[in-house]
Amino acid sequence: MERQPAACPGVAPTLRPPVEPLREGDALPTSGRLLDRARSALLVIDLQESYRGKLHGEERLVAASQRMLQAAALLGVPVVVTEQYPKGLGATREEIAAHVPAAARRFEKTSFSALGAPGLREHLAELGRDQVVVVGIETHVCVSQTVHELLASGRAVHVVRDAIGARFALDDETGFAKLVGSGAVPSTSECALFEWLRDARAPEFKAIHRLVV
Repeated sequence: MERQPAACPGVAPTLRPPVEPLREGDALPTSGRLLDRARSALLVIDLQESYRGKLHGEERLVAASQRMLQAAALLGVPVVVTEQYPKGLGATREEIAAHVPAAARRFEKTSFSALGAPGLREHLAELGRDQVVVVGIETHVCVSQTVHELLASGRAVHVVRDAIGARFALDDETGFAKLVGSGAVPSTSECALFEWLRDARAPEFKAIHRLVV
């Protein structure tokens, strides 16, 4: 006879509904910490010309950001781009701008948080996406303040480790640790792409696979 766990005095037992087995063709269940392309927006923060040649791990950061933009275009994930004081710091760097979808909204700002850019907060609300995937610079300043405000707004924020950075390694490492400690979900470009994809049967699989091999 199977033993039942002892009941705690004064505590009602928790009844869990039976788990139905997945059938062929069923959608996979999604954890709150996994990305869903239908719930996601990609936010590209301040990847501007004036920082060219000044970033720690710059080649990796640029390549991963390009990968994220290409995947967003393939999978229909809306893209939002910010530029910090472009009059002084320049426009979005050419190799990033080349992959920004035509439908993407661009916002200029002077505030360090992207949510301080006029109209950006309202645009995010119009998109209706509760997951924001963040790439850009700098980890400890504009990325940090943006992520903390997004978290405070109740959104799930995924920070793409190989696509965010700073001029100095210590600022990058400390800033990233603070983001994760505050509740952001750490990710990488490849991790994010395959969460958006979810299944090798997806029609975009081959195109996404080519981005990471």
